[in-house]
Amino acid sequence: GDSSMGLQAQEEIIEMKDVFSVKLKRRRFAGQKKGGTLLGITIFKCLNKEENKLTDCAIHLNNLSEDHCQSWFRHLKEILNGFQNRPKSLKVFVNPSSHKREAAHVYFEQVAPLFKLADIKTDVTVTEYEGHALSVLKECELQAFDGVVCVGGDGSVSEVAHGLLLRAQIDAGKDIDHVSKPVRAPVPLGVIPAGTTNILAHTLYGIKHVVTATLHIVMGHIQAVDVCTFSTPSKLLRFGFSAMFGFGARTLALAEKHRWMPSSQRKDFAFVKTLADLKPEECELSFLPLQIPQEDSHDNDRITLFYLGSKDQWQRIQGHFLNVSIMAIPCLCSMAPRGLAPNTR
Repeated sequence: GDSSMGLQAQEEIIEMKDVFSVKLKRRRFAGQKKGGTLLGITIFKCLNKEENKLTDCAIHLNNLSEDHCQSWFRHLKEILNGFQNRPKSLKVFVNPSSHKREAAHVYFEQVAPLFKLADIKTDVTVTEYEGHALSVLKECELQAFDGVVCVGGDGSVSEVAHGLLLRAQIDAGKDIDHVSKPVRAPVPLGVIPAGTTNILAHTLYGIKHVVTATLHIVMGHIQAVDVCTFSTPSKLLRFGFSAMFGFGARTLALAEKHRWMPSSQRKDFAFVKTLADLKPEECELSFLPLQIPQEDSHDNDRITLFYLGSKDQWQRIQGHFLNVSIMAIPCLCSMAPRGLAPNTR
């Protein structure tokens, strides 16, 4: 009769490329670790929210047949294991003294459970002093890991990136005082924002959000990033993403010395004090200029840049400079949503 006007079944399509974990679902009593009544399987997937945000969600598929569940479970695991870029084992560095000492809490409360859910093995070093990550990276068996993860702010990430690249040069038998053509890092670097400044995480993910950063790592999303070498004529100082000389550098250095102050006070104090002692410095800058082809300049807001001619067309400018910034990444942050250097890639 008319009773067929029942519930309309809603169909949802799940793509396996969005799934990062599958588990058998059992009903267990409090304190029960093993066994329990089988209820079905749970699929965990990564959801794209608005404004670059990623989040995880669980989909429960109910089925009481042990055979059915086991065969689905095996089959889905097989598909997940077939995704090449996804890490199975990670070396993790946690900087416990970054911003309000939050990094360890951020890692163990928000990041580690997602790694565990995705069956990723981790080897965690909680760093004890500046340079600790660097010394661990020089010694550790990197080939045992699919990636290195840093939980902290820009300072920690820069140290780990420098260590990874230095290790790559040593392994390639390069003279690490004169690195003219560096080799690439052997494994990717994952960044979990937990510092006072998180420009690197912001630049990578377009947002400062711990779960988003963790899911990008779990899903094996790889983003190529440029890096600079900073050297004196005789020695490599470090690998890095950006550097400042003059006003900006002095402000940052002064703020770093006064870490005992609350963050906003520290920044204001450093800014005002550096401004009061402001001295321009006599510099000579050499650079290769870039040409912006007019016809491409507004093509989807992406500007195509290329070098003018050969190496010998270096431009030189001499004069007094208050500040010089060098950036290999756009340096996105909440105050500069397009970045401090939007044309870098």
